[in-house]
Amino acid sequence: MYKAFKIKPPFFELGPKAYLYGEASLKLALEADRIAQKYNVNIIYTPQYVDIPVIAREVKYINIFAQHMDPIEIGRGIGSVLPESLKAAGATGTLLNHAEKKMTLSDILKAIKRADEVGLATIVCADNLTEALSIAQMHPNIILAEPESQIGKQQNDISSRNYIKEINEKVKAIDPDIHILHSAGIYSGKDVYDIISLGAEATGCTSGVIKADDPVKVLEEMIFSLRKAWDELMNIL
Repeated sequence: MYKAFKIKPPFFELGPKAYLYGEASLKLALEADRIAQKYNVNIIYTPQYVDIPVIAREVKYINIFAQHMDPIEIGRGIGSVLPESLKAAGATGTLLNHAEKKMTLSDILKAIKRADEVGLATIVCADNLTEALSIAQMHPNIILAEPESQIGKQQNDISSRNYIKEINEKVKAIDPDIHILHSAGIYSGKDVYDIISLGAEATGCTSGVIKADDPVKVLEEMIFSLRKAWDELMNIL
């Protein structure tokens, strides 16, 4: 694990995917930077690769992660994403194995090792408990547990999240240093509040913010709810 990377729960991953780029992506990143400072919540922002250098230079409080990274060495690999290039561009980490960019377990392990070598933190997506436990043995910094069947679909019944406690306990039994982010189907501050109250250390979204009529307003509502739910949970514990 890349030990130099430290992130304190609660935190939030905002992934613009390919919806935003250029000036629009920078504008949202700057708003996320302001909101992160205001509520003392870490935000991980995953822009398009070409936007990483500009955004990384402009923000102060959020972490810039790449949307993907290939487990390659310097040399051949046209069209691939080189770990060293992300580090040089200003990224502090990378997302791996998203449902829209699946990787084999072998490549995930190689990518985590390469990220460790160059000093990039890793968030690795897991579709279910079995996959989460396999990935936990590779010791990434963060596991993003999100059932692929729920991605992009609003969840009105929090009982559909009853897997959170089991995943947390079993992943932490393998490596207590791994943070676990639970997501998929997050569209409102209430969704954020509910998922944190169920024991998630973090959450995040794409559509809920990016497709909103007022993305900044929705993002701030979510981060406010994240902070509120976490503080209430800590007071109980």
